[in-house]
Formats: sequence, structure tokens, C-alpha cells
Amino acid sequence: MTTACIGLGANLGDAEGTLRAAFAAIGALPGTALVAASPLYVTPAWGVEAQPDFINAAARVDTTLDAPALLAALLEIEHQFGRDRSREQRWGPRTLDLDLLLYGEAVIELPGLQVPHPRLHERAFALVPLADVAPELHIAGHGSVREAAFRIGHDAIRAL
Repeated sequence: MTTACIGLGANLGDAEGTLRAAFAAIGALPGTALVAASPLYVTPAWGVEAQPDFINAAARVDTTLDAPALLAALLEIEHQFGRDRSREQRWGPRTLDLDLLLYGEAVIELPGLQVPHPRLHERAFALVPLADVAPELHIAGHGSVREAAFRIGHDAIRAL
């Protein structure tokens, strides 16, 4: 079993309901157990700012899936919730975004898959919920999740 962490986000439709249902879908993946789910947070849009605020969260799982298989499963969950990555604007609104943030202590550089997630250490909308479920895990080259979350600050993020 490998411990992996997933970032969740949505800002279209019933974003809160979508994230709650996504936690269940993640926990139902083959060989995967949902160990912890963070509270939900309201965060301002990042990248393209002229859009609704996001609801963000994080999940910690134990899984027998390898990282590419886990990512493929997460992308399928996104699709089941109506996301079509081929038709959306980068950093634009979305029904569901699932990002593989950490996969154990692994550093992975594959086409379409980078772990730890690029710029994780710079993004409070990912770090704050991640610190709720995995504060002691390490982000390669950046220390623990707790330390990274403390450094970045999080004034614009509020819990639901």
C-alpha cells in the first residue's frame, strides 16, 4: 500500500455536493481506501480570476494502484462528474478537478504526471486542506506539508 494525497476542487454547479460525492468515488476505487478527507474550503479563483470562487479539499488514501493507474482513475471520476478537459479554458471554471498531489515519497516525471504536483508548495488552496489530512508528509525539496502551508500563508481561504 502507498499513501497518496489528492487535491479536489470545483466551482460550477453544486460544488460542495460534488466534492462530497467525489470523496466517496475516490474511496470506492479498486485497491484504495479513503483514510482522511479534509474540511471544505472556499478559495478565490487562481489563474483566471473572473469566475466563481472554488470549493477545495484534500483526500488521503492508501492504495495498491500505481501512480499512473491512480491518475487515470481520478481522470475517469472527473469525467463521470461532467468534466471535459479538452473543451475547457486553462485555470477556468470546472465541475470537478482532481489532482494527484503526492504519491508516497515518490518523485515522478512522466508525460502527463508530475509528483509532487508542480507548484504545490506555492498554492495555499491545495496546501491548507492537505495540511488537514497529511501535515507530516514531505514535498520533495520543500519540507513537510505543514511547513509549506505555514510559509505560504492563507488569508484568502476560509473553511465552510
